[in-house]
Amino acid sequence: MCGLSGEIRFDGGRPDIAAVRRMSDRLAARGPDGHGIWARDAVALAHQRLKIIDLSGLGAQPMTDAEQEVTGVFNGCLYNYRDLREELRGLGHRFRSTSDTEVILKAYRQWGTACVDRFHGMFAFALVEHRTGRLVLGRDRLGIKPLYLARTPGRLRFASSLPALLAAGDVDTSLDPAAVHQYLSWHATVAAPRTVLAGVRKLPPATVRVVEPDGSHRDRHYWQPSYTRRPEYADMGPSEWRDAVLDALRTAVRRRMVADVPVGVLLSGGLDSSLIVALLADEGQRDLATFSVGFASEGGEEGDEFRYSDLIAGEFATDHHRLTVPSARVSTALEGAVAAMSEPMTSHDAVAFHLLSQEVAKHVKVVQSGQGADEVFAGYHWYPRLASVAREREPDRYAETYFDRPHADLTRMLQPDMRAPEDVSGRFVREHMAVPGAETALDAALRLDTHVMLVDDPVKRVDNMTMDWGLEARVPFLDHELVELAAACPPDLKLADGGKGVLKEAGRKLLPQDVVDRPKGYFPVPAITHMAGPVLERVREALRAPEARRRGLFDESCVAGLLKAPGAHRTNRGANALWQVALLEIWLQTHGI
Repeated sequence: MCGLSGEIRFDGGRPDIAAVRRMSDRLAARGPDGHGIWARDAVALAHQRLKIIDLSGLGAQPMTDAEQEVTGVFNGCLYNYRDLREELRGLGHRFRSTSDTEVILKAYRQWGTACVDRFHGMFAFALVEHRTGRLVLGRDRLGIKPLYLARTPGRLRFASSLPALLAAGDVDTSLDPAAVHQYLSWHATVAAPRTVLAGVRKLPPATVRVVEPDGSHRDRHYWQPSYTRRPEYADMGPSEWRDAVLDALRTAVRRRMVADVPVGVLLSGGLDSSLIVALLADEGQRDLATFSVGFASEGGEEGDEFRYSDLIAGEFATDHHRLTVPSARVSTALEGAVAAMSEPMTSHDAVAFHLLSQEVAKHVKVVQSGQGADEVFAGYHWYPRLASVAREREPDRYAETYFDRPHADLTRMLQPDMRAPEDVSGRFVREHMAVPGAETALDAALRLDTHVMLVDDPVKRVDNMTMDWGLEARVPFLDHELVELAAACPPDLKLADGGKGVLKEAGRKLLPQDVVDRPKGYFPVPAITHMAGPVLERVREALRAPEARRRGLFDESCVAGLLKAPGAHRTNRGANALWQVALLEIWLQTHGI
């Protein structure tokens, strides 16, 4: 797990090494254990290393293979790298290190861009062919590892974070109206390849991009599971599905213990993280380090779920750590969390994850986390409404259920020059749901949530907040084989028992009943939810700042109305509308835009 960056020139010039160094320096928190820069002809690569696998200097990056054919940088982990290394040895390749980075270089030399089909893991990489000068960029199937791009005439820069690209300079920081439309429609999600900045894009998940020396490129989208009922599962009943899901999750959790350092677990006490702990205990893990965070109550809302995490920690005898955060600290912690965001994120648990990661990083370098289970196994409360709708009505029902606000309301919030010419968010959903490969309305919704909304909200949030403290987070519920299995699972088994039915049945074999049957919880941060004093002051400061007035993003009467009644205006999904508006402005100001 690391931070990568680089530049390729198309105009005959040499890469700007000073700019590449600035990008790498901005990524230092992602990889505090080492750094390096490599340049050849029109390309330069840089790397910040977090030592997880092969702790020796032989695992340092940028790495060039022994035959001087390929140089690369890599962020993430290949969980099956040992098996791939043995296969490649059998094909005649020789290895100097025990790192998964070297496996990627050899795999590319053996199989070309098809190497990604063999990878089990989370990854973003950049490889340079010495002979051709070709640059190859790749990203894992579920977009767990980020890769941002900034192209100008004659040059492409890339990095593990958007702020790193800003540090290099010469980025078009004007706002993308279509991306702002998505941000205000989808609870701050902006789908790849867009970001809120017109000059920065993201390599989509499950994509390999080959960039030629003349600047042309071609993409290969290499994975998309079918959300249909598959013949090989036709004879499976509920108990067989339960066992299949449990076996696949067990494999996913076991894979994510691959490391040359200890691995802990972020334990909320919910079904998902509790299952990870139970499966690790079942595998023989002892004194597993687990971590929970809670916040002071505000407005009558409790800010922790320690009773559940304590129950699991006691049941499986973990080495448990609790972090309690007073409300007064939230407003100051907010600044660090926003600075760590590659894109603006309004979910309150960004602050929670950032604070928790700071504490966890004092004890371990790697943790497993339960993100993704709700999208993969239909755990959210809106899925039953989507399951009952006719296919021709599914995009409208999805918008009614999932969107923060309709297009007309959004248009009134924005100044004229920031208004998208049409309902671009609604069009995106309609087009996605019309693509073949989803059997029912629920299948189409789960496909959209898993491969778009999940990637650019909770998954991105966990990566940004943990990596700001040099902490690697692994997400077993996004093991691609588990996702493929869940996609084929009959919708009624996922919707059963209030959602995640098949997963709950798996949980009953391992967990206390109180945890399996508890009401669904969220990561509460009451000081933000209820706009506690210091948080509200920070919001007012941002919206009244000279930068905000010059930018003129939001309608002034809209902002005035939100500030007049900070807690009264809620989106269709129940989010605080003032917080959504303010967070975008806070993020822009924090990053000097």
